[in-house]
Amino acid sequence: MDDARLNEQLIDYLFAIRTQVHGELKDLAREAGLTDTQTDVLWRLSREEEMTARRLADRLQCDASTATSMIDRLEKRGLVRRVPHPGDRRAKIIQLTPQGCDLRDRVMEHTTEHSAFARLDRESRLRLHALLREVVDGATSTGEETQ
Repeated sequence: MDDARLNEQLIDYLFAIRTQVHGELKDLAREAGLTDTQTDVLWRLSREEEMTARRLADRLQCDASTATSMIDRLEKRGLVRRVPHPGDRRAKIIQLTPQGCDLRDRVMEHTTEHSAFARLDRESRLRLHALLREVVDGATSTGEETQ
């Protein structure tokens, strides 16, 4: 297999994994009354300590107004709150509320239990983790944003 074909297949696999993960979360999201993207927001908010609407928009690859309206809907549901940014009085940090943390914990537990990676033994997962980290770090060092 030549390098171009190998790279194509790797990308195919990544898309398939993404589809699988989103598929696993669909039922949980529907049960919680959330969209796939709102579930994605909960996951991302749980992964970083400080997340502004702008940073969230960057992570979701959407414009700031889309992220803001999504935050508004989650805030109305009592899942997130906006708090003043400690270093920038113009910005707000988006935080999970206790109810949002409970739902995030359900999402994380569900994702972990149904992970396609669970089929791999620990040693294989550690190797895959190292390889993916190398790919992500390489993208970061060339100026591309990680997700």
